[in-house]
Parts: sequence; C-alpha cells; structure tokens
Amino acid sequence: MERQMMEVDIACVGFGPATAGFLHTLSKAIMNEDGTVALESRVMPGAPLQVMCYERADDISFGVSGVVTRGKALRESFPELNVSEIPTAAEVAHEEVLYLTDPDGASTRSTGVKMVDKVAGLLAKDNAFALPWIPPFLRKEPGMVFSMGQFCQWIGQQLMGSGLVQIWPGMPVDSPLIEDDKVVGIRLADQGVEKDGSPTPGYMPGMDLKAGLTVVGDGPVGAVGQKLDDHFGLPEGNHIDEWAAGMKAVVQLPGDTELKPGFVLHTFGYPEPEIFGYMYVLPDNVASLGIFVPSWLDNPIRSSFRMLQHWMQHPAVWKYLEGSTLKSWGAKSLQESGMRGEPKLVGDGFARVGEGSGTTNVLTGSGFDEAWATGVQLAEATIELLKEGKSFSQFHLEETYLKRRRSSWVEEEAQQAKKARDGFTRGLIPGLIGMGMTGMTKGKLNMPGTPRRPWDRVPSFADYFRGKLEAGEVKAIIDECKAKGQSMVDPLMDKMGWKPIPYDGQLLLLHQDALLLGGKVQAAHGFADHVRFADPEKCRACESQICISMCSGQAIAASEGGDVPNFDREKCVHCGICMWNCTVGRKGDEGRRSNIIFDAGSGGFHSAEN
Repeated sequence: MERQMMEVDIACVGFGPATAGFLHTLSKAIMNEDGTVALESRVMPGAPLQVMCYERADDISFGVSGVVTRGKALRESFPELNVSEIPTAAEVAHEEVLYLTDPDGASTRSTGVKMVDKVAGLLAKDNAFALPWIPPFLRKEPGMVFSMGQFCQWIGQQLMGSGLVQIWPGMPVDSPLIEDDKVVGIRLADQGVEKDGSPTPGYMPGMDLKAGLTVVGDGPVGAVGQKLDDHFGLPEGNHIDEWAAGMKAVVQLPGDTELKPGFVLHTFGYPEPEIFGYMYVLPDNVASLGIFVPSWLDNPIRSSFRMLQHWMQHPAVWKYLEGSTLKSWGAKSLQESGMRGEPKLVGDGFARVGEGSGTTNVLTGSGFDEAWATGVQLAEATIELLKEGKSFSQFHLEETYLKRRRSSWVEEEAQQAKKARDGFTRGLIPGLIGMGMTGMTKGKLNMPGTPRRPWDRVPSFADYFRGKLEAGEVKAIIDECKAKGQSMVDPLMDKMGWKPIPYDGQLLLLHQDALLLGGKVQAAHGFADHVRFADPEKCRACESQICISMCSGQAIAASEGGDVPNFDREKCVHCGICMWNCTVGRKGDEGRRSNIIFDAGSGGFHSAEN
C-alpha cells in the first residue's frame, strides 16, 4: 500500500515545555501586526509558515507532574504574567528540606547513613530533621509551582487558538527520515496493525512528512530521539547512564489543612536513603507529590508504587496527608545525566530541545525552565534563518541555535552542574557531599565517581539478602511466585520488615484500585506494541525481573513459571521506567541499552485532575 507524503515547513515531535516554548515564540513572528505574512511558507508560497506538531498521547494535557521552577525563562516569554492565569499555579511561598529517618528499620542503610540517623535523631521531630539552611542553588524562591499537564493544556489552547500552528495529539511518530545523514522529516507510526506490527485488513502505512526543519522534543524515552542517537551516536565522553523513575500523585488535602498554596517540601533518606520525595501545594487544597527512585539505588527488590505509599506514611509527611484523597496518579522517567547526556543537538535538517537534549540541571533539580528556554532559543534561531532566507543546515543551526544556547544561562548553569551527582555512584553520603561541593564552588570542586548501568551495579539476590534473610526462604518465595506468575517484590519486602500498607480506600490504595480511581489508561487500537523484549531468553534467565515491580501501571506482569513477562499496553502510561530499570544489557549493543525496547506507541494516561 502506497505511503502518503505531505510537505511542511517545520515538523515537531512531542509536545512538552520545550516544544511549547518553541511554538509560542515562533507563532508570535509568523504574522505582521497588519495581518500580512511575515514568515512565508516555502512549501505553500504566499501562505504563512506551515508548522505541525505531533504528540503521542491522546491529549496535550497528558501525565501527572508537579513542577517547581524559578520561572526565569517563562517570565521572559510572558513579561506581564500573573501566576494565577496558569491553572493550578501558585507562587512559591515557603520551602522546607527534610532528612527522613527510618521509623520502621526496614530500609537498607549503610554504616554512614546510620551514623547520620543517630545525629539527626537528636534534633528530629516526627522522625525527620529539617535543614536549618537551604543552599542557594537548591532554593526556588522566587518561583512558582503548577501542574505540568494543566500548563501544557493552557499554552496549547493559546497556540491552537492562534491558528498558526497545528498540534496533533494521538499521533505517535515512528522515526526520523534520514537521507545521507540529513534529516528530511518524520514518519508517523503505522496504523491498522496487530500488536506485533503485522498488517490487518485495515492497514494504513504511517504518513511521511517532509520538512525543512525537524524539531525533536520527545523527551528521554522518545522513539525519534533514540533513533537519532542510534544513527549519529553521542558526542565523545557523553552517556545516558543516570536516570530516575518518578512515581507521582495528585491528592485532595483535608479541608482543615494548615498548608498554603506555594508550600514546597523536599525530602531524602526514606523509604530508602537514596530516594528523594517532594510535595508542592497548589490552590484549592490540592497537592502534587511523589518520589524519585534513582539509578544508583542498589536494590533488586523495589516497587515505585509501594515505595510511594511508604513515603506518604512517614510521620513527617503523613501529618499533612492524613485524611487526603487520591485525585490522580502518574509516572515519568527522568534523564539525569544532565549535560553529559547531551546528544548531537543539531544536524542537517534537525535540532533537539528539552530533556532529551540534556537540559535537566542535576544540581538544582530543575528542568522545566531550562527546557522552555531551549525551545525559545531554537525559535529565535529559526526566525533569523527564515528572514535571511538560509537553509536549516547543520552549519546554520550551529551559528544560530547552538550559539544562543552555548552563550545562555542554561549552558552556564549546566556546566557548573555537570559533575554534581557523580558522588552518588559511590553512595548517599559521598553524593550529598559532592552536591554541596559542586553547588558552593559553582562546579569548580566535585566528588569523583563513575556511573554504572543497572546490569553492572544491581546486586544479585544472594548478595543483597546475605546476612538479612536465609537463602532457603528467599528461594522458596521466588519459586512460589514464579510458579504462580506473581510479582515477588511484595512478599520479599514483607519478609524484610516493611509493614503492610494499611489500605484506607481513599489515599492508600491497592495498585489496581489506584489505576481505576485515579484516571484512565488507554491505548488506541491498530498500533503495534511499543514495549518489547529484545532477547526473550535473557528475560527468562533474569532473576529479579525488576521491570515487573517497577512498572508504574502494572502494564508489565509476571508470567507463570517465570517466563517472559507479559505486556499490556492498555495499562501503560509511557513512562519508560521499565527500559531504564532493566538489569539486562541488550545483546550486540555494547551494553549501551537494556533488553527492553521502548518504541513509538499510542495512548497514555488520562485524568481531569492532572
């Protein structure tokens, strides 16, 4: 069947803060004030620039993600901005950072962390020690908190209302079109296929869109970004070996809560020492909260959902959450290699923006403002090239976009943060010391460390449980769970001393109940599965099958007899946590990627409360 083709001036992949910044800035320059065309289309002479943006999710307000940002770049784009104009947004009013001790004694804590616990315990309240001083590089005042989903919907409505750009949700992009190392556009995913990709009677090949410029902003697990990395490789010395899995929720706080909009809470130390938590209070007694499970957590039994529930029950957090109700939930993987995860940013016909381009500042723990800024910088470069009649060649993009980015505050702060988290590869204490050194010296001093991939650092069950549980009882649990096709993480966590979750039907819910009550996960029919297992034999031989326990939506489930896990895309929120957490390297890939293939796919999470 013939593949249809369409020509546009600019094709964008993914609609997040970076692409939103690009489209917002570009759209302001397309028309003159008198209504005449300022930026004329090359594919449709006489008409305004033809700009298309394709988003995998069925809605531009997809996902659940609380954001705290200084908002520097955002305020530059909206100089008259009143924060209340953004739905659910509030100005940062108060910040706290808590070190949480373990009230139950179940977490795995090194000798150094236990010493910190004893010292902190002398001044602790509710098993938590509040930092009396927050380093300047961590503070977000003056800034704002809001919901990423609500923000994307707010800015997306403005863009669509302008009539100058088109945003197409529910349209996953399969791959970039590359001819002789030049990106000439994108290919949309095939439709009318079975889950394995084989055609059905309703088969329709994905359309090819030829574009003078392809803007890639599809995040850390985007199919187009991954394929560009596969084709062009990463710059020498760069890597994407540091990441975090974010498990998140939106809750309705009790009516008598003492918390005010703009309250920002960050925690570390519990449920495992390496896990960071956050809570941002939004208007109307709504809070966005969650935990980040980082790549340096050397624990073969972990569940992002269950660990979130343990975090919520910590006395220092529960005093705020008791009586709350779950409104929504979600998950996201974060690329935390920072600048060292920066790919090839520009080439003939393409440019990359946002998190997938290495914008996350791993020192300040921020990424929204940086992503937006890179989108703005690319838009300014695009406008300049169009006005001068120049092509989108690598040379021209380097002279405009890359030069702007390299001379901006985004680059300056990213350079300072480049080695900020190296110390965490050696443990929590070296990591915290390293961040302090980096932050206080603006990057001049760092704690050295070498990132390792999950298959190089996550210990075996025998090593992890040695001295904690008898080998025989561990084996018995594993054998029973594999025989029944059940996840082994809950019985193993129970055996390690983690208290059972006291489900209350409101906030502390069974995972399956949370999926039903906190929104809807769906995937359009006719697309191929986007999660596949590269080498099934490696899955069968995998001891821990962390992909099952860490899956945020229970989309990956155990098979009877410990066979290859089952994947159900009707539950997948496209967070990519499975790909990052897989402890098996992909054969023939020199250990760069895991055994899980995360490709283009349709669907995602839907909630009115995000």
